[in-house]
Amino acid sequence: MIPMTPTLDSAFWFTSGAIIFLLILSAFFSGSETALTAASRGKLRAQADKGSRGAQRALVITEDNERLIGSVLLGNNLVNILATSLATALFTRVFGDGGVALATLVMTALVLIFAEVLPKTYAITNSEKAAAGVSGPISLIITIFAPLVSAIRVLVRAVLRVFGVKTDPDSHILAVREEIAGALQLGHSEGVVEKEDRDRILGALDLSDRFVEEIMLHRSRIEMIDADIPAEEILSQCLQSNHTRLPIYRGDPENIIGVIHAKDLLRALHKLSQEANRPLVEAFADFKVTDVMMKPYFVPETTTLDEQMRQFLSQRTHFALVVDEYGSLRGLLTLEDILEEIVGEITDEFDPAAEHAVRHTEDGQYVVDGAMTIRDLNRAMDWSLPDEEANTIAGLVIHEAQTIPVQGQVFSFHGFRFEVMARKDNRITRLKIRPLKPALAD
Repeated sequence: MIPMTPTLDSAFWFTSGAIIFLLILSAFFSGSETALTAASRGKLRAQADKGSRGAQRALVITEDNERLIGSVLLGNNLVNILATSLATALFTRVFGDGGVALATLVMTALVLIFAEVLPKTYAITNSEKAAAGVSGPISLIITIFAPLVSAIRVLVRAVLRVFGVKTDPDSHILAVREEIAGALQLGHSEGVVEKEDRDRILGALDLSDRFVEEIMLHRSRIEMIDADIPAEEILSQCLQSNHTRLPIYRGDPENIIGVIHAKDLLRALHKLSQEANRPLVEAFADFKVTDVMMKPYFVPETTTLDEQMRQFLSQRTHFALVVDEYGSLRGLLTLEDILEEIVGEITDEFDPAAEHAVRHTEDGQYVVDGAMTIRDLNRAMDWSLPDEEANTIAGLVIHEAQTIPVQGQVFSFHGFRFEVMARKDNRITRLKIRPLKPALAD
């Protein structure tokens, strides 16, 4: 029997096996870190609700990312350093002094391919499945390393504090809403999410950040009924209107005393006609609109759309009059207006043709109503005009021009060309807009 050479004895094979085992552990730590940080908490929650214990454990351990990453990095660095040390000793024993450089090259290749790229690629591809699978062992490792990781966290924060950096372990890099919005925008740009779906979800997310004054119908465009006019005129005005609810004022349009519903009006007139057993025209003489009108519902213009929608639902009403801090009438808001911010324009057989439709001209420009909101135009055309300083397109032009333009004036800002096509009094009623082509690079 040929004796085993000193370099290939049992110690050699034991050390080689230990290095392979440590590389497997390194791959486990690298893949676990990627899987647990890349996994969607929403998908993990859905799996946990279906009974997946692994997904539930993954949700628990990812609540404290600092502790999770600290434990995984600690384990990963321990096994990598130990594997490299054993490889250096093994190669030095076999190849002499040149084994140090050779061990460095071999271990770099092995760690990079089998302990980093390969497991992380798999973890990214199957993040939720991998996160649920490794959650059990990682939970145990976090428990074992907890005292050491806590000491490291204290040391790290102390060092960062020296440089004026403050850390908040409870803060999230991105808010949930921002994550959803970012994912929708990315999905739309890649063609995965349809524009209409993106707009609906973003519209619902934005309700808490938008205010009543941004979408209300301005008081100059509100249809009102004078409480002192004859009943015949009130009935005629209600029948000619496209709306079922109309505000009632007395003396001054600012003095809103009630709201009349067309159905209540017709019901009251029919009752008078039936009780008196006489023609409807004669019953008009005894009719008082104040007897059938509803009490007006006023809301401040600074109310968020999210809060106002809840108020509409709780009070079982769809109609509100908007006032400013002084109690002056600013506009009118309905539940339908809020819903349109989510689902887009809602029309029925009684609605007139859309006032704010964007009309495309043959020369590549767009004609829009000056009262069209910037948000509606952005949604319709997939543009990104700013709406921080103004709600309507006309308001944006006036804000940028710092004056009230006259018909025919042209302005260029925010990457668009704006031409004033029509003006009535101090209002811009129609605009022609054209996106400016980006300048060609020299």
